[in-house]
Amino acid sequence: MIYVDSNVFIYSVVSKSKLASLSKNIILQIAEGKIDGATSILTWDEFFWVVRKTLGQEFAEIEGPRFLNIPNLKFIAADELIITKAQKIIEDYKLKPRDSIHAASAISRNIKEIISDDPDFDKIKEIKRIPIEKFRL
Repeated sequence: MIYVDSNVFIYSVVSKSKLASLSKNIILQIAEGKIDGATSILTWDEFFWVVRKTLGQEFAEIEGPRFLNIPNLKFIAADELIITKAQKIIEDYKLKPRDSIHAASAISRNIKEIISDDPDFDKIKEIKRIPIEKFRL
């Protein structure tokens, strides 16, 4: 299983760059069951917020449910254990809270890799970041 950071989902909707195309391909591979992908349920919040801010409320209201219904994407609950682990990650690695929640979510499920363009994840020894452009099946 691989953890998918929020920027993959965000780029797929708000960007028109090469990253958008690559991100859409990653999501398609998850939907088709070729990638065993997981993300925090809080990714929806980040995704919706950026889509709303960039493209408007109405568009976000369309894209939000589409995100929640990506076939085969597993959502990890942000429960007390995840948040407690996120707090420890903040203390150990000085990450931002949301990045710490993503890392804690992955680590809690023994996921060793994260697809992300956020280099802050490079600080965390328990997971390996794979940039979107370098991800291959």
